[in-house]
Amino acid sequence: MVVTGILAGIARHAYPKAPMEVLDGATITPELGLEGDCKGRFKPGGRNRRQVTLIERGAWQAALAEIGADIPWQERRANLLVDGLALPQEAGALLRIGSVRLMVMVECNPCYRMDALHPGLQAALTPDWRGGVCCRVLSGGVINVGDRIEIEQEAEQAA
Repeated sequence: MVVTGILAGIARHAYPKAPMEVLDGATITPELGLEGDCKGRFKPGGRNRRQVTLIERGAWQAALAEIGADIPWQERRANLLVDGLALPQEAGALLRIGSVRLMVMVECNPCYRMDALHPGLQAALTPDWRGGVCCRVLSGGVINVGDRIEIEQEAEQAA
């Protein structure tokens, strides 16, 4: 059975600490990650664990409910917002959005900057991978808000 969700948002930032730019569509490549985002460039010899980041809408909303805040999802500084799909919580799982294939590398740990948005947000994003996942790009393509996203392979099957 294929488990699917919807790509509900796309965002990028051109340089560290830059404002997030919300997009309707974008190109993802193995060389650049999400084009125009400062974090996605492939670094030869590097770990390349954080080319594209994803967060679940439900996880973001749960964290905000816990602290009583209303903050736009892109302030999490993730690249992709996913709705209706529980993201895999294991390295090696494969995700697909059209021709784009992503491999989950690590949990996207929330940093101290989350508390600058609202006190307690960093802690609220910590349990159960609420902060999202960091992925490596295996194959690229064009994505758009509203595209279907699916878990192509669980981690144990991908290994």
